[in-house]
Amino acid sequence: MEVEEYLGLSGVEIGGLVRGRVVSVEEVVGAALRVLGERDPRVLAFVEVWGDAVGRGGEVPSGVLAGVPIGVKAVEGLGAEQTRRMVAAGCVPIGLTSVPGKGTSWQTWGWTANGATRNPWCAEVTAGGSSAGSAAAVAAGIVPLATGSDGAGSVRIPAAWCGVVGLKLTTGRLAPRDRAGLTAPGPIARTVADVAAAFDALADTRTALDPFPRRLRAGWSTTLGFAHCDPEVAAVARAAAEALSDTLDLHPTPLRLTDPASTWTALRSRPSAAPAPPPVPPASPAVRADGQATPEQGAASPHPSAAPVRGVNDGRLADFFRAADVLVTPTVPYPPHGHDGPGERMNVALTWAFNLSGHPAITVPAGFTADGLPVGLQLVARHGEEATLLRVAADAERRLPWPFWRP
Repeated sequence: MEVEEYLGLSGVEIGGLVRGRVVSVEEVVGAALRVLGERDPRVLAFVEVWGDAVGRGGEVPSGVLAGVPIGVKAVEGLGAEQTRRMVAAGCVPIGLTSVPGKGTSWQTWGWTANGATRNPWCAEVTAGGSSAGSAAAVAAGIVPLATGSDGAGSVRIPAAWCGVVGLKLTTGRLAPRDRAGLTAPGPIARTVADVAAAFDALADTRTALDPFPRRLRAGWSTTLGFAHCDPEVAAVARAAAEALSDTLDLHPTPLRLTDPASTWTALRSRPSAAPAPPPVPPASPAVRADGQATPEQGAASPHPSAAPVRGVNDGRLADFFRAADVLVTPTVPYPPHGHDGPGERMNVALTWAFNLSGHPAITVPAGFTADGLPVGLQLVARHGEEATLLRVAADAERRLPWPFWRP
């Protein structure tokens, strides 16, 4: 497989070629490693590379993601449940991706032996974090798909700043890896179809990306009632949200959440945090075939993951999702910062409330600032309704086709 052919394929497309024996796993992984050799010195996404990633012999893996090269977030590694399920779906890990190093309280960066991970769109700014290397590797075209984990926005923030798609699963679908139970796994990819395929591998489901039969009720907010958002970022995200008018009946929402900073910090700092919530069962469809909302939607605690003990915004979010299907915000209230750090900016301001509440959330590319830096659009849905987010994200991809980075 030639490098240019590899760069033009999604993970799902690669899987189809491998299953059809048009290309071998070895050819695909070889192309990925060549791209890594050419591009990783520029972005520094990987902390470890496995040049002998393929040892399958003549075996042809099955599954939608058969033979797809992936990056694995370094703090998760091969032993994480997320990684095991991705490998079981046919993916081939080719290395570990960077996470923040020591010495800073802020986590929106990544570190390698050769220095800080760079944003492919602009080397002078960060790729975000903590899933820094995963987002940079995907944006740079090294892999079509990578694993991440999200305890305060660590999938959504780097995906937004690198101009790709990132999904935080409903808390509890897979066992959280932190004592506080705030961290959920999530895939990062260039296409919604690849994120959906990864979600299906993680949740043992099959997600259709067809359009909705009716417009969804959507609330728009740039602040969630407490945050500050850069006006340019807000304008780019709002324009993207308004472009989805055939899918979203978008209105400003009076939702005013409490800043979750103190609650989040207390949960993370307790010596012995409360037990993580149990896995959630599959949710009822977000919308029935006739286009009507299912009656149980918006219940105060529809799944065990909506842990009332977390408390701070549960009631307000339950009220919101009784009246609306989707919450829409900018993903990060600011553009990517330089490698010297964010200063006083709270990049997690629009993401970490949903780590406390457990709601699934996705970021899709919304556009760029005047300086050419990516902006993300965040969509949040009821517990267990990742399929709703993926269908809206697929519509965004159809209506707002986002560019892939090229060196």
